[in-house]
Amino acid sequence: MTWSELALVVLVVAAVVVWLAWISASRLDRLHRKVVASRIALQAQLARRAGASIDLASSGLLDPAGAVLVADAAFAVVEDVGPPVTPGAELALVGMGQDRERAESDLSATLRSALGDDEALRELRATSAGADLVGQLGAAWYRAQLARRFHNEAVAQARRARRTWYVRLLRLSGHAALPRTVELDDQMPAGLTGS
Repeated sequence: MTWSELALVVLVVAAVVVWLAWISASRLDRLHRKVVASRIALQAQLARRAGASIDLASSGLLDPAGAVLVADAAFAVVEDVGPPVTPGAELALVGMGQDRERAESDLSATLRSALGDDEALRELRATSAGADLVGQLGAAWYRAQLARRFHNEAVAQARRARRTWYVRLLRLSGHAALPRTVELDDQMPAGLTGS
């Protein structure tokens, strides 16, 4: 093999390596964008759930103590929202923060204690306004659960892609933070799931 043939082979191999690195970097970038988009959707659904909780607490249909507890927990979530996440924001990859996750979990626990009794849910659904509010809360809660599952799956996909040897060797993830799942208590009361 002459030096010109060897140079041609090296050039072709280098071109293939660059092309494969570009494909992998593009895929990783798409996965990071998917994580950011799913995080934005999750925050929107959690805000909708908090809004439905505030509406229920302020309706006058809950007992006064339960209404105060639900309103306090929902306002704690709303206060801890922080700045909105925009596409391309580096912080969107690292999760929501422990304080926000704890506030969301506290809201879930408070709502379960206020609505966990089947009798209380029947009384709320007895009026049309109560049925609407419970239905809105149930729908918002269900969408928040789905959004969290989709977000955590997007994070798992991005993490799997970042673990491959060639991504680590070529540092294709750049300086992007390692995506983090959102772990919070979002289990609905048994009686609310059928709404």
